Amino acid sequence: MSVLVLERGKAYPPGSFPRSPWEMARNFWDPSEGLHGLFDVWSFRGLGGIVASGLGGGSLLWSNVVLRKDESTFVREEGEYWPVTYADLEPHYARHEQMLQATPYPFDRAPYDRTYKTKAMQYASRQLGLEWFLPPLAVSFDPGDGVPRTGQPIHGEANLHGATRLTCLLCGECNIGCNYGSKNTLDFNYLSQATLRHGAQIRTRCEVKTFAPRDGGGFVLDYVDHAHAVEGEERPRPLPLRTVTCDRLVLAAGSFGTTYLLLKNRGAFPRLSSRLGTRFCGNGDLLTLAIRARRNGGPRIIDAGYGPAITSTVRVKDAAEGGPGRAYYVQDGGHPQLVNWIVETSFQLKVLRRATRVGLRLAKKLLRLDHRSDIGREIASFFDSDLTGASMPFFSMGRDLPNGNMKLTKDGYLDVDWRKHKHDPPFDDIRRTARKMAGALDAKFVDSPTWYLSRVITVHPVGGCPMGRDEAEGVVDSYGRVFGYPGLYIADGSALPGPVGPNPSTTIAALAHRFAEQAIADA
Repeated sequence: MSVLVLERGKAYPPGSFPRSPWEMARNFWDPSEGLHGLFDVWSFRGLGGIVASGLGGGSLLWSNVVLRKDESTFVREEGEYWPVTYADLEPHYARHEQMLQATPYPFDRAPYDRTYKTKAMQYASRQLGLEWFLPPLAVSFDPGDGVPRTGQPIHGEANLHGATRLTCLLCGECNIGCNYGSKNTLDFNYLSQATLRHGAQIRTRCEVKTFAPRDGGGFVLDYVDHAHAVEGEERPRPLPLRTVTCDRLVLAAGSFGTTYLLLKNRGAFPRLSSRLGTRFCGNGDLLTLAIRARRNGGPRIIDAGYGPAITSTVRVKDAAEGGPGRAYYVQDGGHPQLVNWIVETSFQLKVLRRATRVGLRLAKKLLRLDHRSDIGREIASFFDSDLTGASMPFFSMGRDLPNGNMKLTKDGYLDVDWRKHKHDPPFDDIRRTARKMAGALDAKFVDSPTWYLSRVITVHPVGGCPMGRDEAEGVVDSYGRVFGYPGLYIADGSALPGPVGPNPSTTIAALAHRFAEQAIADA
């Protein structure tokens, strides 16, 4: 088949992800303000969302976890009916895991065994009798010879960037883009194989605006080519629309993007299901923190900035498996070391006290009141901290209720009707477990600041174009085909009729495999 991929964002080869404050200020997506960066941030009344804009989509920012949806949670009940089963997706799960070369974190091999946050999670889970495990990660730890080690060139297939990749350097920068190519993001596998092996065309910086059925069959699309835009221009000039036609159209712009595009273009698709915009949820995403963990009277070193963003998982079973409620997961959160420096320097009084203490010690040496010439201990004391070194975020998610609704405002913007108070039981369960885990580490439990504002931030939005048995229940069928419009498919998280529970990307990918097979069969 002749395949064309239109991607609104830029390609990000290794070494191109921004790091400096100046670059990060321009690393957001809002072309109307001259911004063409990676982070697309949405804000609604009870919810915020962060998704990606770039070749490879959310995989550029994800935490690499490759987990399947629990078999028992493919529920068929009022309010959440899954027209597919685990058995339907099992072969597609296996293909996706193989494509991403997913492997558990090599926690028993140096230098990976120095990841203190992994040890802290293991200890806390054992103290509480919780299920703890190392999930498969889409990260390259092994250069190809069977011996995991850091910073080594990866021996693998060519990629569309023509770039050399390195095994994981444990820098903690997974969620702001890996500059070493260690993450097995989709541009290094699916998209590289599509272009280099099978001749697919990819056009980056091409943002679809409108699409409609074409007379005689197929579809016509209009898109803006941002390659001609001037980044940073405060009042961007209008860019001309370009047009392309196709026999089959696959929408894969994510829960926010695909739903928004269909709502904007609904006039061209009058037979679309009335379920468009329904079954939205944030997959139970919740951020909490364990602050200043202690052990034996001193700080318990966790160093959340060392290692991949996530290395291990605690899983609490679903009621269908004998658990206390709807299944949820708590994972050891990581972040770039830059975050530690920002946090430390934000406490100005504390920094001033430490600087004064070090200054006095150095003054004694300069005045020869202290005859020791080695001053390393004094300088080291300035950096020593039990705040960032002994603290860790918990990245949690679970089976919240898919009862959010998406629509357009009068002036054409996307709106999501979702409220945290509707979801208190699942979130309270997550918070209760996270609080116990913080307690097991002798740490202070802290909610995310947005929690007190009755808001949560999701990086896993799902729903909006849910699957269903017919158009009265969903927008697409169990093969991603839009009811009433042959040749139109949806293959992203918007098609999910409910939460996945664990990190949802693997289930979304397995569904996309299933949908692709059917699209080929339909041709």
